[in-house]
Amino acid sequence: MFHVNKRSLRFRLLAWLGGAALLVVGLTWLLHGVFLQNLAKDFLGERLKREAEHAVSQLENDQLAIPSSLTSTSQSYQVFHHLYVLRLNGEISASHPEWQRQLATLLEETGDALVEVKRGERHLLVYRQQFDWQGTSGVLLIGEDFSQVEKGLATLHWWVGGIAAGLLSVLVALNMLAVNRGLKPLWQLRQQLEELQAGERQRLSLAAPSELDSLVAQLNRFMDDIDLRLQRSRESVANLSHALKTPLAAITQVLRGGRPIDEIRRHKVLMRLEDINAQLDAELRRARIAGPHAGRMAHLTRDTQRLMGMFQSLYPQQVFELTQAVNQRDQVPIEAHDYAEMLGIVLDNAGKWATKAIRCHISTSEFALTLTIDDDGPGVAESDIARLGERGTRLDERRPGYGLGLAILAQLVARYAGHCQFERSPLGGLRVITTLPLTGINTC
Repeated sequence: MFHVNKRSLRFRLLAWLGGAALLVVGLTWLLHGVFLQNLAKDFLGERLKREAEHAVSQLENDQLAIPSSLTSTSQSYQVFHHLYVLRLNGEISASHPEWQRQLATLLEETGDALVEVKRGERHLLVYRQQFDWQGTSGVLLIGEDFSQVEKGLATLHWWVGGIAAGLLSVLVALNMLAVNRGLKPLWQLRQQLEELQAGERQRLSLAAPSELDSLVAQLNRFMDDIDLRLQRSRESVANLSHALKTPLAAITQVLRGGRPIDEIRRHKVLMRLEDINAQLDAELRRARIAGPHAGRMAHLTRDTQRLMGMFQSLYPQQVFELTQAVNQRDQVPIEAHDYAEMLGIVLDNAGKWATKAIRCHISTSEFALTLTIDDDGPGVAESDIARLGERGTRLDERRPGYGLGLAILAQLVARYAGHCQFERSPLGGLRVITTLPLTGINTC
């Protein structure tokens, strides 16, 4: 049994286009019947009017009570009309007594007008004209049987309906052809997606209409993002494998050895374990990077205040201050966890080194987000500023850390096609300026 998928885009387009075509053709056919009948009535009414005027003018010229053109033997009567009724000087004459009885009520009305009279199956068009003749008023009714005309019009109307039905069938066939050709890129897209799933294709490439350009580009961007995440995961595993083998081997050797673990060896083992923990934490933080195509938004005010409140509790001796530009955007196309990670790395670094004050300023424009964090700590020497952000770089051993935070920050910012700038702060410590584009973000 033939099954129609009503959820199919093809079915919906054909249903809408076919329904619209049927509605237009049907309405046009109905209006054609109405306009055709009205046109015929106007034409016949105008002809009856001219006949009535001709009869009245003949009445005035011939000085006859009944114009010769109205007699049933008149050639013009036989050609132009089928009936007449004339009232003049109180006397009524008609082409047939039947019309005199049926149209008597029209003689009592006033004014010139075209009147429709229906008697059973007969449909008459009657034109009534009032006139003056030799000081007396008269009324002339000239009519024609409209029934035969209506039959001819009905035949013509149904012929037009048949032609319209044929045109509708052609239109439906053309609609089907147009819909099939229009949906061809979607079928190609589905086929290429199946090839992608089967591993036979790496990217989508089809001559799609402009309406599908953004869809194809977005799908390719998602695949690039997936490949990048896979590559990053593999690099993280390789980094962990390389970084953990040596300390794990050393710890295993110590634990398997028969020598007692004194304070010095215990401290070395503990340092090795802390290194392992730092490496694991760094790689896990890198693995959580969502990137610019995650389709998430960060709320600047809410997320920043929440993060600064957390660091205020971690560093109660410091004063965290937040300032924002006037009339700035509050929602930006940055994944909330990535935003928290970027800002958290800098705030944590400032909390460790600041003497008292940490200031965070947020400003947005139409094209970029700028985060400026200042602290009043000892700062960094000008010669060492260029080394900030290098993996494993620690310029001062007086604070705990492994030199991984700013390196992760650099990777995060690079994923959003942004950049970090390090310089001396007006407060005396370090200033970190992070700039992220808000439009045209590309995967790095």
